[in-house]
Amino acid sequence: MTAARRTPDTGEPRKAVHWIVASVLGQCPRCEGRTLFAGIVRFADRCRACQLDFTRFNVGDGPAAFLTLIIGALMVGLAMWLEIAVQPPFYVHVTLWVPLTILAILGGLRFSKTALLRAEFRQGAGEAGRGER
Repeated sequence: MTAARRTPDTGEPRKAVHWIVASVLGQCPRCEGRTLFAGIVRFADRCRACQLDFTRFNVGDGPAAFLTLIIGALMVGLAMWLEIAVQPPFYVHVTLWVPLTILAILGGLRFSKTALLRAEFRQGAGEAGRGER
């Protein structure tokens, strides 16, 4: 069982941060510093504030595969609906669906990877074969 997280200034227990807020802000699951991401969807190696090693968590490529399939199906369905309903020129489809798909996948990856990392941290899980010493 981990000790309750406390604010550094008053020592009072911190309120739990929702994973959506943590994803948008890139918050570390231990100290809630904005140090989780080194890029748009790439994790940093470790937290700059509390030195938590993010490489010990195995988030993997599962979120990328599922998001690509789910968002791809959604975008194709919406594009087909738009084509049947309005019949816009081809360039409208390109300028609408390509950026929307890229943004949806990148945003979804950020949320899903953060949720998985926070769940692994909360459960004390890590990459198989790496024992804590």
